[in-house]
Amino acid sequence: MYKIQIPATSANLGAGFDALGLALNYYNYVEMEESDRVDIVSADGADIPCDENNLIYVSAKDLFAVCGRKLSGLRLRQTNNIPMARGLGSSSACIIAGLVGANRLLGDPLTKDDLVDLSAQIEGHPDNTAPALLGGIVTAVFDGRKVHWVKQEVFTKLKFVAIIPDFELKTDKARACLPTEISHKDAVFNLSRAALFSASLLTGKFENLRTAVHDKLHQPYRMELIPNCREVFDIAYTHGAYASYISGAGPTVMAIVDEQNTYFAGKMKFSLDNAGLGGWQVHEFKIDNEGTKILNG
Repeated sequence: MYKIQIPATSANLGAGFDALGLALNYYNYVEMEESDRVDIVSADGADIPCDENNLIYVSAKDLFAVCGRKLSGLRLRQTNNIPMARGLGSSSACIIAGLVGANRLLGDPLTKDDLVDLSAQIEGHPDNTAPALLGGIVTAVFDGRKVHWVKQEVFTKLKFVAIIPDFELKTDKARACLPTEISHKDAVFNLSRAALFSASLLTGKFENLRTAVHDKLHQPYRMELIPNCREVFDIAYTHGAYASYISGAGPTVMAIVDEQNTYFAGKMKFSLDNAGLGGWQVHEFKIDNEGTKILNG
């Protein structure tokens, strides 16, 4: 039985809608082996589909089909540390787990590029799936068939602090609130800031990040679906965050913080509690530069 470690991801990074994402050192684990039936168990008691609708199984079945093989069944054991419907890539982690595990079961016939492409075809966009597989910060363009991507390993004196509320926001609802058209001015606004984000993060000009995460494509609309979101942003900046943005489709807010800001998480939680937002949890992470790994083979 193969054991697979898949990182959480944070996508969009403000202005890089559907194009930028990074992997975090926070992991789901999946144990997988081929079987003559579907046998799926949640090792941590999370409520997951335990039949052929399970996303890991669906993804594995897709890969088998691409390779001309029929999948009769799988034995899966899932440990779901990444919270579901919180904007931290839980569905992408399932897709990548299914693809990587199935590929190994078949003797690794598909390349990493193949897996990036297939995962984006399943998910619809690569901003979570690509960094979940590859690690680091990934810039990706999906043309409907192929993903054109660049991975950059990031070694910075930064921590990424996830401020996670006690409610879910489904991705389909978060996408449904977005406008179908934008102005040329807003497009330029986002393009310039998305470029600034990557360049500033990788060159250490962290003072630019607050400007670089400003966005007019998705965050203003999604904030209306996340109660107290603006207040959480303000609290993070009060305690010295370089930047704050909605992680993925939300509702998690991600703050980018200098590692020497030792007590940021504690001060953040204290302020949230005092503001009547005790249901929000605060967790500190680093960037994972390795991506998905098979731990035992």
